Amino acid sequence: MGMLQGKTALITGAARGIGKSIALKFAAEGANIAFTDLAVNEETEKEIAALGVKAKSYASNAADFQQTEEVVQQVKEEFGSIDILVNNAGITKDGLMLRMTEQQWDAVIAVNLKSAFNFIHACVPIMMRQRGGSIINMASVVGVHGNAGQSNYAASKAGLIALAKSIAQEMGPKGIRANAIAPGFIDTAMTQALPEDIRKEWCQKIPLRRGGTVDDIANVATFLASDMSSYVSGQVIQVDGGMNM
Repeated sequence: MGMLQGKTALITGAARGIGKSIALKFAAEGANIAFTDLAVNEETEKEIAALGVKAKSYASNAADFQQTEEVVQQVKEEFGSIDILVNNAGITKDGLMLRMTEQQWDAVIAVNLKSAFNFIHACVPIMMRQRGGSIINMASVVGVHGNAGQSNYAASKAGLIALAKSIAQEMGPKGIRANAIAPGFIDTAMTQALPEDIRKEWCQKIPLRRGGTVDDIANVATFLASDMSSYVSGQVIQVDGGMNM
């Protein structure tokens, strides 16, 4: 308990799923939580605040550069600092390359990758003045290994990995760390919508013989956000049960 006491975390796409789990875990460790989604989510805000920390939901399109600059400044004014940034906002619009539309490609790149640029661009000056910060990009094993039918998603997630590595080199002298998490098959609302036979087939490919949980991801994010990982930067951690795509 208290690994993140006194810190402020800004988490994108945290109204549900992995983002929400990270927010709750960070809050349980003492961090104040600012989180964004396309709409204000008062229910999640209350759930986080019930853990005894300051929490606020912000409506923001993470893919919009100007909106991001504005919401980051609001967070800085209302929370006083931004010590942790988790770029979690993401979507999928799957399809084989021969059938993929320009709109499918652009939407996924904008939400998954450009949003991370937007938030890092806005948060880095604040972290530089603080002489420290931890940036965590939520990538995917698909960004490491690729996946048929997900070229847009894979490209966006590979970009998040390269972005984290580059920021780690640029900002290391300023005390700012940047890392990426690459989840494998995680049990979320999205994967629960898959047919049961497909879910079983996936699990049989995983050495641990189960899908991961959102808490598995949140635990690794907490490590990267905390001082326990003070000498870890520019890394990608696969949280995938040993799966080799």
